[in-house]
Amino acid sequence: MSEELILAIETSCDETSAAVIRGGKHICSNIVSSQIDIHERFGGVVPEIASRKHVETITRIIEAAIKESGYEAKDLSAIAVTEGPGLVGALLVGNVAAKSLALALDIPLIATHHIAGHIYASRLEHTMVFPALALVVSGGHTELVLLPQEGVFHIIGRTRDDAVGEAYDKVARALKLPYPGGPHIDRLAQQAEEEIVLPRAWLEQDSYDFSFSGLKSAVLAAINQHRMKGLELNESALAKGFQQSVIDVLVTKALRAAKQYEVKQLILCGGVAANRGLRTELAAACQQEGLQLIVPSPKLCTDNAAMIGAAAAVKYKHGEFAGLDMKADPGLSLEAWSIKI
Repeated sequence: MSEELILAIETSCDETSAAVIRGGKHICSNIVSSQIDIHERFGGVVPEIASRKHVETITRIIEAAIKESGYEAKDLSAIAVTEGPGLVGALLVGNVAAKSLALALDIPLIATHHIAGHIYASRLEHTMVFPALALVVSGGHTELVLLPQEGVFHIIGRTRDDAVGEAYDKVARALKLPYPGGPHIDRLAQQAEEEIVLPRAWLEQDSYDFSFSGLKSAVLAAINQHRMKGLELNESALAKGFQQSVIDVLVTKALRAAKQYEVKQLILCGGVAANRGLRTELAAACQQEGLQLIVPSPKLCTDNAAMIGAAAAVKYKHGEFAGLDMKADPGLSLEAWSIKI
């Protein structure tokens, strides 16, 4: 086979996923089993339940991914798995499955970074050009990542408190909307005819960091004020105000960083990249600045194994493999995961 064939496994949070990726760019299969309906009643992911569901489904998901790909296990070149970051119990399930397969098939094991996966999901549908800048927006991460070349990552900005996805979920919970809250806030914001204007957290003048805890508090304060005065709350207007504050800060800082570092491409990725408001406004801003924007399709924005396979292909290309003593690492550094130059 002229191109490598990687079986990738993703179990960092509440999706159990396996995929077969050819040549780092072609999706032969991508099976995802979500646990949203289970965690919805708790208003968020319960780590112990997530781990247990991974154990129950991982074997079936891997078998389905191999079968759907049209290949057999003996055709695989390597096994890739999310090493971190994520929930340690959930990561361990994928790690054990990946090690067992790599040992049984006598093929290399590739330890993969979850955020590198989100960034390289773009390669499954677009051509990545370097230097590039990635705006990572998800339930657990909000970061600006500079990619000077393939497989090298420098974080130039990150959230100091809540990630964007966390802020969306907390605001949705305050408005008594279902979990996960992002899609519901986005829907309300799109419907709004008015906007309750909320503050923007710009931080220091030259900072690329983010902060959303103050915005979340401003939303809660607005809700409480309406309740105390016995006034009806315009939830759509509040959702629009919250979302607009988030988008303004993300777009402004991403465009300023892209200009400062003279990148050729901006990559929007992570679960919140499926947000229609953010995608629309960032696309308009990039078009105005003459900057190419690439965004994975919504199905590749949320956690999935195809993105892990795409990132793992970079490690495969450079011959950087893991040993069977690899440990799940909830705090794995993206910069340290970079290829060795």
